[in-house]
Amino acid sequence: MQTMIYGPTMQAKGAFDHGKIMEQKPIGFPGEGSVIKGIGPLFYWAWATATDEGAIPLHPHQGFEIMTYVTKGQAQHGDTLGTQSTVGAGGAQVMQTGSGVSHEERFLGPDMEAFQIWFEPHMRPALLREPTYSQIEHEQFPLEEGDGYTRKTVLGDGSPIELVADARMWDVEVQPGRTIRHTVPKDRTLATLAIRGGGLVAITDESRAPSAFAHRDFLVQRAEQTHEAAFTAGADEPLRLLLIEVPSKVDYPLYPKR
Repeated sequence: MQTMIYGPTMQAKGAFDHGKIMEQKPIGFPGEGSVIKGIGPLFYWAWATATDEGAIPLHPHQGFEIMTYVTKGQAQHGDTLGTQSTVGAGGAQVMQTGSGVSHEERFLGPDMEAFQIWFEPHMRPALLREPTYSQIEHEQFPLEEGDGYTRKTVLGDGSPIELVADARMWDVEVQPGRTIRHTVPKDRTLATLAIRGGGLVAITDESRAPSAFAHRDFLVQRAEQTHEAAFTAGADEPLRLLLIEVPSKVDYPLYPKR
C-alpha cells in the first residue's frame, strides 16, 4: 500500500462572503483544481475557516449526504425543512438531501473552523428519499483513549450518524513522539488530513521507509490487501488528524467528475 501525499498547493481553494470564509479543499468540485477528484463515495471535502463571522446564503442540494463537522467556534444552520440550529466544537450537522432541500449557513468565531464533507450514495434511489436533518453533539460520539492518543469515531461503529453511503471517519489526536495504528481493509481507501502538526506515516508490514508529512497535507492510501498504517507525531507538538475510510470503488454510477 503506497501513501500519496498532497500538499496545500495540490488542493483547491475557495472563499465565501467576500473572503470572510476561506476554504482549503483536499477534494474540490469539478474544475476547482484539486489533484484528487473524488474517492469512491467521498465526493467533496472542504476545510473552512472564519476569523470572525461569515455567511453562505440559502442554496439548494439534492441527493448527496452532507456533513459539517465543527472543530472550533460555532456553525448555524437553517433550512427549508424548518430547521434552525447551532452546533459547537466537536459537533456535527448532517443533511441527507434526498429529493431536495435548501439551506443557509453562518460560521461564528473567533477563529471558527469546520469541515464540510459530501458523500455520494446511489443517486437514483437517493433522489426519491425525503430530505432529513440531524445534529449530533461532541459528547454523543464514541471516544477511545489509548497509549498517547485519542480516537473519536465520527462515522462508523458506535456513531449516532447513519449514512446510506459507505463511509467511516475518525478524529484522532496523538501526543508528541507517540504513534497510533490504523488498519485499512482490503479494497478500501484511507484519506487523511493533517489539521494540526505533522509527523511520519509508515505501513507496518512493509519494509519501505516512513514518509514525512506536514500540517495541512492530505494523505491517500489505497489498500489492495489489508494493511496497517502507523502515524507518528513529531517530537515538538501534538498531531491531529481527520481520517475518512471509504470503498475504493462502488457498484453504482458516480457523478462524472472523476
